[in-house]
Amino acid sequence: MTVKRQDAWTPEDDMILAEVTLRHIREGGTQLAAFEEVAQKLGRTPAACGFRWNSFVRKKYESAIQIAKSQRQKRSQERRISYSTYSSDDHFQDPLYSLDHIIRFLRQHKNEVGELRKQQKQLEKELAEREEQLRRLERENNEMKSQLNSVQSNYQVVNDDYRTLVQIMERARKMTLLEEAKETIKPKFRMEENGNLERIDK
Repeated sequence: MTVKRQDAWTPEDDMILAEVTLRHIREGGTQLAAFEEVAQKLGRTPAACGFRWNSFVRKKYESAIQIAKSQRQKRSQERRISYSTYSSDDHFQDPLYSLDHIIRFLRQHKNEVGELRKQQKQLEKELAEREEQLRRLERENNEMKSQLNSVQSNYQVVNDDYRTLVQIMERARKMTLLEEAKETIKPKFRMEENGNLERIDK
């Protein structure tokens, strides 16, 4: 049973796919058969090999494909010359074109599509979960911003009250010092020539 690989294609994988497919084209085989051979070598499904060939690898080997087709045509012409009787029905009786072969390939392709759909559903589910998580984080972030604004506002009020209290305490301290200074100042007197006492304020 062919192991289904899910990893990315490497340049070496693409080279094997190209070599085998070009050989089948050159020898008059089918791409279906080429994809099955590559699938066995790389541990992938024929459908995956076919998709890779048509979507990417084929574009890089257009000239090689034309050469392979020319070689196939030349081989076909040589075969016509060698055999006096040629029937097109013989070509379609080749096992590579058998109905069972095509049905098997289509079933494998169906299974591959089924796997891809499962992966798509799983990815859609994960995406929905990530979007819900993002919305929840945005709500939490907005709540934290609101709380931060409230704390900053409360801090400003407390800071203003503290400054006012400090100013009041400073004024009270100055008034206390002034009162104490007044209490410590004692009046001084001096004797006048006529014998009267005179208060000295300074």
